[in-house]
This record gives sequence, structure tokens and C-alpha cells, in this order.
Amino acid sequence: MNKYKIERRNKNMDNIILIGMSGAGKSTLGVLLAKSLNLLFADTDLLIQHKHQQLLHEILEKEGIQNFKKYEEVVLSGLNMKGTVIATGGSAIYSQLAMERLKTIGLVIYLHVPFERINKRLQDITSRGIVIDEGQSLSDIYLEREPLYNKYADITVNILDETIEETLNHIIEMIRNWKCL
Repeated sequence: MNKYKIERRNKNMDNIILIGMSGAGKSTLGVLLAKSLNLLFADTDLLIQHKHQQLLHEILEKEGIQNFKKYEEVVLSGLNMKGTVIATGGSAIYSQLAMERLKTIGLVIYLHVPFERINKRLQDITSRGIVIDEGQSLSDIYLEREPLYNKYADITVNILDETIEETLNHIIEMIRNWKCL
């Protein structure tokens, strides 16, 4: 498997948008990436929580998956940021409208982590606020989402056995290469 995939597309890179499964490291890498590139940082899960004054898992429990997806779509479609690294929730890719909007405001990077690693990182998926239908397993949603992440990604970074610093440096290198394409 190639370490990186790049889709060439002419557009302005005002923001860097991170997509991928919960547990892929979007928030952690996003903060470090923002610091390294002197950009702002935003986590859309936190924006949803703030707007609705509830934790993600509370919104899912009280209002259901469909309402949560609507809330997420509204927040993502309404983003009006510049110079920001944006970490999205793992379910962001379910909204075509939101993803099309994100692709117009920045470079979309898919942090691909093998399922075995995601499974180890996510011990308690209920408290994490993961959009998962009743009867579905983590493996089911991983397989369901992977083609969607690939569909929307400008760059795919396969997170392997590197340190976080090595991964961060590879992402920065890919961003710089993409800007020169």
C-alpha cells in the first residue's frame, strides 16, 4: 500500500481539513499541524457540543443519529474560516453537502489508520460519541466509511508505525507538495 495518495485539484488552500475514523488522530495531529504551520485550529465535534450544550454521546442518546447528522451537516456546511486546521468528526463524510462545502474551503486530508489500530484505540465507543447504528459493529462502520473518506480526500496519509512527529512531518511535506502541483 502506498504511503500517500494525492488527488490533483486546482483550488485555493485556505484551510486544511482532516477526515478519518474516530481514533485516527485528527484532533491530536490537527493541533500539532496548526502549531507547525502557524494556523488556527478548530474541532467540529467541539463546535457541535458547544452549539447544542451537550456532549456528543448525549446528543446521540437523546436526539438520535439522524438529528445528530443534521446538526453536524449544519455546522460543517456553515464553516466560514480561513487559515485553520479543521478536525472533523468521523461521520462528517455522511453528508455530501457538508463535504462539498469543505472541499471548497480547503485541502481535505484523510488520515487512514488500519482497523486493528482503530479497534485498539477505541475502547469505549459509547462515551466517545460515535455515529453507529444499532446492530452495527466498529468493523461495519469502518468498512462503510472507508470508501467515503477516499472519495472526498485530496490527500490520503496512511498512518503506520511512525512516531507522531514523523507523521506530522510527512503530512507537512505532502501539503507543501500539493500546493506546488
